[in-house]
Amino acid sequence: MLSVTPAGFYAWLKRPDSARTVRARQFAQQIRAVHHEVKGVYCSLKITKELHHRRQKVNRKTVARLMQSLGIHSKVSKKFRIAITDSDHANPVAPDLLDQNFSSADAPDRVWRVDLTYFHTGEGVLYLAGVMDLYGRTIVGWIMDDSMATDLVERAFTAALHSRKPALGLFHHSDRGVQFTSGRYRGLLERHGITPSMSRTGNCYDNAVVESFWGKLKAEMVYHEHFTTKAQARAAVFKYIEMFYNRR
Repeated sequence: MLSVTPAGFYAWLKRPDSARTVRARQFAQQIRAVHHEVKGVYCSLKITKELHHRRQKVNRKTVARLMQSLGIHSKVSKKFRIAITDSDHANPVAPDLLDQNFSSADAPDRVWRVDLTYFHTGEGVLYLAGVMDLYGRTIVGWIMDDSMATDLVERAFTAALHSRKPALGLFHHSDRGVQFTSGRYRGLLERHGITPSMSRTGNCYDNAVVESFWGKLKAEMVYHEHFTTKAQARAAVFKYIEMFYNRR
């Protein structure tokens, strides 16, 4: 049926694996290990970068081919939208000094981007305020609470100040939400000599960097978990931000 001789078949059985086959098997083991370590959130590009970080010479096409043969794939992302910004107010707003120039931060603690998101638990909605340093995309301060009042972003930003202790000249970029335009929050920025900058109305690209982080948080962790309690959600967010995202 195979159109080969018995001698040829037995010779094939005894023939040692080629160097290419051995390398593929080794890469497959490492791909499985990385996929397990990151709980399935990495695609072939990120797994390739991780293998390069581990001094393995392999290209993305090989990784993608091996992932397909192993039945390994990244978790499926879901559409993610935020509709919690209330910009219908009479508070003064700051001009957009960043103008989508996300690479303008040439050193740590030069430009911080602050924003809000939320997700559901079995005990109700939980809000998350985060402060991102645009230089390294690190989350330098964050707070979770049951309310998205001004106090939430104020506490997150204060935590970032205490943690990083930035020098004078820091830019603070946010949307035009009522939390960021309130007199109390503007006073906090003034007391620390921080220059405010705000996105334009209805332009999602002004918030692209931090929205990308919220998207990663949701796609890589939140959408694949069911939080019965808010305490479970807080623990999961802490683990994702402090132990996975900021470090890896």
